[in-house]
Amino acid sequence: MDAILVINAGSSSLKFQIFGIADGRLSRKVRGQMDGIGTRPRLFASTAEAEVLIDRSFAADAVKDLPAAIAETRAWLESLGGFTLRAIGHRVVHGGPDYARPILIDHEILDTLATFQELAPLHQPNNLAPIRLAMEIAPDVAQVACFDTAFHRGHAPHTDCYALPWEYYEHGVRRYGFHGLSYEYIAERLTEVAPDVAGGRVIVAHLGSGASMCAIKGGRSIETTMGFTALDGLPMGTRPGQMDPGVVLYLIEHKGMSVAAVTDLLYRSSGLKGLSGISADMRDLLESEEPHAAFAIDHFIHRCALSTGLLAAALKGLDAFVFTAGVGENSAPIRARIAERLGWLGAELDPAANEAGATLISTPTSKVALYVLPTDEELMIARHTLALVAVR
Repeated sequence: MDAILVINAGSSSLKFQIFGIADGRLSRKVRGQMDGIGTRPRLFASTAEAEVLIDRSFAADAVKDLPAAIAETRAWLESLGGFTLRAIGHRVVHGGPDYARPILIDHEILDTLATFQELAPLHQPNNLAPIRLAMEIAPDVAQVACFDTAFHRGHAPHTDCYALPWEYYEHGVRRYGFHGLSYEYIAERLTEVAPDVAGGRVIVAHLGSGASMCAIKGGRSIETTMGFTALDGLPMGTRPGQMDPGVVLYLIEHKGMSVAAVTDLLYRSSGLKGLSGISADMRDLLESEEPHAAFAIDHFIHRCALSTGLLAAALKGLDAFVFTAGVGENSAPIRARIAERLGWLGAELDPAANEAGATLISTPTSKVALYVLPTDEELMIARHTLALVAVR
């Protein structure tokens, strides 16, 4: 069977899916991931019907980094058989100013994408590593990059610029936004789940280890909380979110911190982890009785509420609010607390529906519809990849 392989590589995990192609349509065949890289490596994969294909753990030093994870995953994938690989689709976090849509990758484009690594140090290097390897071992297979920034392109320049001299904008210093593949999927999914609001004014909250929110009108992004890098906006697992840039100057000038030390602080030691001193995982914080765990959650809820106000202003009103991603899809307590803060907009939560994880969790009288929709970035990547391969 002709197939597309989708790869979504992160800092500690390598997710993959195989989609079969028949009559120009996609069907999910295999999904899996290598997680716990460098700590508790585990390769797990199953069929679309949840039949387990492999569940294997490794010693930490056996899969100590992403290249090792790629090697182990590749060896297992090659043992599957039954698939003729037509293309590989990759999630690439940062497309910079030049790439506003998925694109077939060559070595020149790969080199250009590598120049954005400092703008997304937790993601970009890991996104590009599997592409380099795939181009070496399968040079005849099409490689497609799908960008998290692409969905947000098309904003008016006055909304995406910083108040810096104009030449900085022309050189690419601007607000890009991220999690675009997730938002694109939710915008399409809404047309099926809630067609009456899909074309209206919607805020989508992608709440996970990385977190952001997006204002969508008529299915298109008009504003988002993230900016030039994936540090801006909401507080995240290990990233601080919105912060006065003067803090960075203070840390360098008065605390003697190097650029590398500040980078490590902002990307790996801040956010929920930094505030709580306990964990970057919302589940751990909800279970903890430590005061700083509750403090970190309070800060997260507060910033989500503030960002909702900002995005509602950009939309000039609000018809629906959607929770998605790990925390958004799975944490009823966090959804409840955020929904409570949306009461001024007319949102009314149905507690029973929320606890049950229903798709619609607002009351019939709520002026703002509240939804919980699982995201599917891999399916979006597969769709874009198939479209480009078909044209090719």
